[in-house]
Amino acid sequence: MLDLFYAPLTETYFQKALIGGSIIAMVAGVVGSLVVLRRMAFLGDALSHAMIAGVAGGYLFMKLAFGLEAHAPGMLLGSLIAAVTTVALISFVSRISRVKEDTAIGIMYTGIFALGVVAVSIFRHYIHIDLMHFIMGDILGVADIDLWVSAFVGAGVLSVLILFFRHFQLATFDPVMAASIGLPVVLLDYLLTTCVSLVVVSAVSMVGVILVVGLLITPAATAYLLCDRLDKMMALSALFGVTSVVGGLYLCVWLDSAGGGAIMLFCTLQFLVVLFVAPKYGLFFRWMRLRNLVPQQAVEDVLTTVLRNKKPASVDIIRKYAVQGKNLVKVLKRMTQDGLLTQQNQDYALTDKGYKEAHTVLRAHRLWESYLESIGTPETEVHSIAHRLEHLDQAQTSAYLDEKLGSPKTDPHGKKIPAKTPKAL
Repeated sequence: MLDLFYAPLTETYFQKALIGGSIIAMVAGVVGSLVVLRRMAFLGDALSHAMIAGVAGGYLFMKLAFGLEAHAPGMLLGSLIAAVTTVALISFVSRISRVKEDTAIGIMYTGIFALGVVAVSIFRHYIHIDLMHFIMGDILGVADIDLWVSAFVGAGVLSVLILFFRHFQLATFDPVMAASIGLPVVLLDYLLTTCVSLVVVSAVSMVGVILVVGLLITPAATAYLLCDRLDKMMALSALFGVTSVVGGLYLCVWLDSAGGGAIMLFCTLQFLVVLFVAPKYGLFFRWMRLRNLVPQQAVEDVLTTVLRNKKPASVDIIRKYAVQGKNLVKVLKRMTQDGLLTQQNQDYALTDKGYKEAHTVLRAHRLWESYLESIGTPETEVHSIAHRLEHLDQAQTSAYLDEKLGSPKTDPHGKKIPAKTPKAL
């Protein structure tokens, strides 16, 4: 069993893939947190596809101008220019026309991607790019230059994010406030886009178009299910990115499959597991909360039933006037846990907290009865309608009805309307 984990680590290609993939995944996870929160996932996809035009342009320029073939810095610069051009065109189209930004992204990135494919085919005698390699990547064939490029780009992007963390945080969650206190929101947007572009550019040659988009979005989305703070989300996203690379590479070796596909598969499975078991936003715990949910109307009906009984009420009385069926046990248990009821032998009595809430509901009910009687509602329907309306925002509604009716002392049945402030129990 140990050989399954240790043997791959002795291979140079596996070590390079592990180091390079982890660097990319870590930086992509941190940047991806902002991408997910700003709903820019489609933009990351656009930038990664636009890279083909930049790579082709950089390759062709270095070949014709300097006779250099597959020159990494030239292709990196070309890719960055293509990314910035894509963002500028998207912004231009969405600002000057009625076309929305998501539509502009779809138009521009497919157009620039197509331009790159056409350029590669036209200048195929000068440009030697494997489009399948570009799209799918080859993480098991990482070159030393790829490691250096990813390391420098990663260090630069992380430095920018750390230095301007508060600025990015405020511009992400409240751009209006950020602009009002003088932060250059538009400049921050372009700076973030540049960071995303650099991550994509440095990663495409190593992991391919599909995987770099996955590493930008999926780990960040996984972290988003587990925390509500940006700094924690970034840290968790980076961790999930690295675990995706490690788990995917081992999966790739064990199953003898494509490296990029295995990493993305592991990343997606990781997301699905967290989606199911996350304690606050997971499907399982959400189902448990819904299962244990007690309707507020049922709680208020029990409170008024016990209050009207003027003494501890038995389960039979509560079942007769308040809640029927199997839900009664769950309602009584939850109300006891919440400190609204206390159990005395087999009966239930109101606590001070329960008495105040029951008093508020009863006051609303009798004010509604008085109002319904004043507008000519048939006497036989007054109680049933008031019973439905008593649950609607008792405090404000009761204040309005009390003022409109001139602070009545009794309801249409001659029963006393409780005072605004209840006496002690």
